[in-house]
Amino acid sequence: MRTVAERLAARTEALVAIPSESRHEEAILTEIRRNLPSVFEVVDDRGSVLFALPERRAGAPLVLLAGHVDTVPIGRSAPGRRDGETLHGRGTSDMKSGLAVMGAVAEELGSGESTSDLDVGLLFFGREELPFAESALVPLFDRRPEIAGSALAIVFEPTANRLELGCLGNLNATVEFEGEAAHAARPWLGRNAIHAAITALAPVTDLPIRDVEVDGLTYREVASVTTIQGGVATNVIPDRASAQVNFRYAPTHTPAEAERRLRELLGHPSATVEIVGNAPPGLVPSGNPLVERLRAAGDLAVGPKQAWTPVAEFGLVGVDAVNFGPGDPQYAHRDDEQVEVAALVRSYQVLRAFLKGTSGEHTG
Repeated sequence: MRTVAERLAARTEALVAIPSESRHEEAILTEIRRNLPSVFEVVDDRGSVLFALPERRAGAPLVLLAGHVDTVPIGRSAPGRRDGETLHGRGTSDMKSGLAVMGAVAEELGSGESTSDLDVGLLFFGREELPFAESALVPLFDRRPEIAGSALAIVFEPTANRLELGCLGNLNATVEFEGEAAHAARPWLGRNAIHAAITALAPVTDLPIRDVEVDGLTYREVASVTTIQGGVATNVIPDRASAQVNFRYAPTHTPAEAERRLRELLGHPSATVEIVGNAPPGLVPSGNPLVERLRAAGDLAVGPKQAWTPVAEFGLVGVDAVNFGPGDPQYAHRDDEQVEVAALVRSYQVLRAFLKGTSGEHTG
């Protein structure tokens, strides 16, 4: 009989072998559905979503295990492979290792080998690696209002088996600058759009990192110019320029407040600002006893999520959500993406202890 480590590694390898770039999640969702234990009834299976629930028990809080099935493009990442106790390939860290843990726990619950005072739902979804406007979760929440009654959602984002609470908001803007073309030998006859961009973007490039504390956790607000374009030739004063600006803001701000702040920074008269995406921050789930139960299940380190994750989407419908998964965020989206088999086992054991209501269980 294979060990837990071997089963988790094999499950991860099988998922990594199925390409699932954003908008192309059908094959992996079909495979996941094929392996669902019969105790889980699929209640929604459309729009890049697979949502399954057990038969609900009166008085049992519902905990959702949630994970996105899509990956960023394969790029130059190596094909999925195992090298000793390390698994390589696109999605190993972000986040097919987490999906493997979800599947293993579901299998155990379905076999009756493990019991819990909690009801456990399974939520697999796509399009997470795309802009917030293409979210697969927001339409699901409209279709399935009962999700709002969940006591906790555990999102298997790569956290290296730390418990990461909340998340930053993610605001993206396009900034356009219009000038007037002229010969580069006579620039006074035109208006240089790139020079205007340099002046207008200076408040963003000069903005210091701002640390914001929420319930003892420190989030770092940052703004960056991420792309810039302009000019047509070396001897022509450019009449147009454009830039993309990204603002990551703390859970203390609403999306509207973040937008106002960015427009203040980009208040130069030559700048035209268009907000192209504004994903809300995730709130810190203060006072939820299930969050403490999860922390105690593995004596987990607790920190902030210095990025955006779907915990924010659960917050939109009033569901507390946390980030917890075996992948290491330092390898997410990299060509050398990888995960350690021991991290899979650790995540699985913590989750089992959480569902049983025990604590202090460690890998072995």
